[in-house]
Amino acid sequence: MPHRNTPFALVGIDHVVFLVDDMDRALAFYHDVLGCAPGYSYPAMGMEQVWAGAALIVLWDTTHAGASAAIPPVAGGRNVDHVCLATSPFAPQDMRDHLARHGVAIEREAVHGGARGMGHSFYIRDPFGNKLEVKGPADYPDGRG
Repeated sequence: MPHRNTPFALVGIDHVVFLVDDMDRALAFYHDVLGCAPGYSYPAMGMEQVWAGAALIVLWDTTHAGASAAIPPVAGGRNVDHVCLATSPFAPQDMRDHLARHGVAIEREAVHGGARGMGHSFYIRDPFGNKLEVKGPADYPDGRG
């Protein structure tokens, strides 16, 4: 529900920006493991975008000369815990097998709530340590069986 004291209503996540230090490796993960489609490209900035459904994931290569504005002021700091990527229905074992084929470790597997209700989630990390929750649709919408 939108907050009634704002002149707008939020409609979802437009994009999230992840800092990376190897663009080829980043694109391989987001294309091959998560199935993201190529998005906009900003080669002068060392930035590539990939589509995650209707939202974008922005990959910004901090080793690129055009990425000086992306380098965090604190080494080793983090400012995002994780991003949840909503998916179509999947069989949990198929997801486990897919991630294993790509050498991606599952940090946690759970069924819990989100914007679409209670659903099956896998927590993984991209090659740069960013935590992703890959979450299927709701098994039931309100948390009650």
